[in-house]
Amino acid sequence: MRIYIVRHGITKWNVLKKVQGSADIPLAEEGIRLAKRTGEALKDVPFDICFTSPLIRARKTAELVLGDRLAVVPVIEDARIQEIDFGVLEGTCFKDEKGNVISEEMNTFFHDPDKFLRPSGGENIQDICKRTRDFWQEKISDPALFDKTVLIASHGCAVRALLQNVYPKGTPFWNGCVPPNCSVNIIEVTNGTSVFLAEDEVFPN
Repeated sequence: MRIYIVRHGITKWNVLKKVQGSADIPLAEEGIRLAKRTGEALKDVPFDICFTSPLIRARKTAELVLGDRLAVVPVIEDARIQEIDFGVLEGTCFKDEKGNVISEEMNTFFHDPDKFLRPSGGENIQDICKRTRDFWQEKISDPALFDKTVLIASHGCAVRALLQNVYPKGTPFWNGCVPPNCSVNIIEVTNGTSVFLAEDEVFPN
């Protein structure tokens, strides 16, 4: 099984530095261009199936990456790979004009995520790791997918949560950074063993 995990394209809330988790924010024009560019770079990949977060920014990214293949590649929504739910923090600004994190909660989220407390109505890192792990184990254990090429369209935190199943034990959650918009991680899975073929690859203009 070969798995391509793509983070969604840029949204207006990404640009405005707003907390964007379960909020269903569409792609900005730049995000659409990024997704199309990624699709062009992956145009020769013979995808058999796509799993996507139900949120429109991820679903649209998947559709744009697939392009003409959308007519033949099944696209299946799965809430387990939806972005972390920030509860009452959704929609708040977390960075100032200079790019400094101004929210104490979000500072913890980015710099010490295991200690990020579950916001009212939301999730913590352990919550998203559990549901993405359930998704990951289900898919890599499915005999029907063993010889397939799979596209997964998800979100920054959800991508890193998924990749906890691939990183060596002890790797910090963010592995150095939030995955860039439309970055691609490629993993080969053989007999339950996962190996990176590419990490956080962003395709140039």
